[in-house]
Amino acid sequence: MKSGRTNRYETFSVIKKLRNAEGYTLIEVLIAMAILAVGLLAVATMQISSIRVNTAARKMTERATLAQDKVEELVALSYTDAALSSGSHTDGSPPSGYTISWTVSTGGTLPDNTKLIKVKVSKGGKTTSMSYIKPEF
Repeated sequence: MKSGRTNRYETFSVIKKLRNAEGYTLIEVLIAMAILAVGLLAVATMQISSIRVNTAARKMTERATLAQDKVEELVALSYTDAALSSGSHTDGSPPSGYTISWTVSTGGTLPDNTKLIKVKVSKGGKTTSMSYIKPEF
């Protein structure tokens, strides 16, 4: 005995199915996109910071390498060599623009028959220093 009218329970069942339909509302999607955007901005900021720190580390390594090269050059000279004296120059070879200065001193608080070699490498307001005590053999 079915008439053309729908049953009240059938109508309720259809509405219940529509309410339980799976999917996301527009608000949920917008909130998820906002959270994703904040996360991506944080990652981008971290990457920029990482690039800056890596650049500073590379420059520091270049200064330390140039200082070590100059110390080794001066240490390789004979203790009495006239070239083992204070000086300065600007490095023209890559990496260029570094000012390398060194002092060679004796006496003071140093033990007898020793020379103190101090090397400073500078560029862009940053300086790296290295010291070595050269004994007379």
